[in-house]
Amino acid sequence: MTREGVVKSLKSEFGEKIKKFYDKSSRRIYVDVAREDVIGMVRFIFKDLGARFNIATAVDNPDSIEMMYHFDFDRIGLIVTIRAYVPKDDCVIDSILPIMKGAEWIEREIHELFGLEFKGHPNMKPLLLPDDWPADKHPMRKKFKLSTESDTNNQCS
Repeated sequence: MTREGVVKSLKSEFGEKIKKFYDKSSRRIYVDVAREDVIGMVRFIFKDLGARFNIATAVDNPDSIEMMYHFDFDRIGLIVTIRAYVPKDDCVIDSILPIMKGAEWIEREIHELFGLEFKGHPNMKPLLLPDDWPADKHPMRKKFKLSTESDTNNQCS
């Protein structure tokens, strides 16, 4: 498959569901969709187009958590990122775990660090933070503040 074939397939399959198509460079494409459309697009790009799931990442924005799923088309040197903005007042998105098992730990990590809920994820137990870490404290949120001397001593300077 060519880069143009990937672009044509995505636009043909999802049409109006694509909120924004950002052609960042010859090797990088961002596709913005509603969170409700992430599962369908992930399934299509992974199963039908044969992309490799690379990683998922998140960013804390003022009103939303920006959730991104990065896929590689290794043979043509293309990375496609599927992006959805999840409102902070309803911080839930469907888990992609039923489509790919490789997403299990990164969804758990994002849950801990950003507080995003992954609907349908069967194992959201803590992965990185101590077992007694408060469930409402998410260290990658911009509003997170260190509260103890121990917390302060564990920070890089």
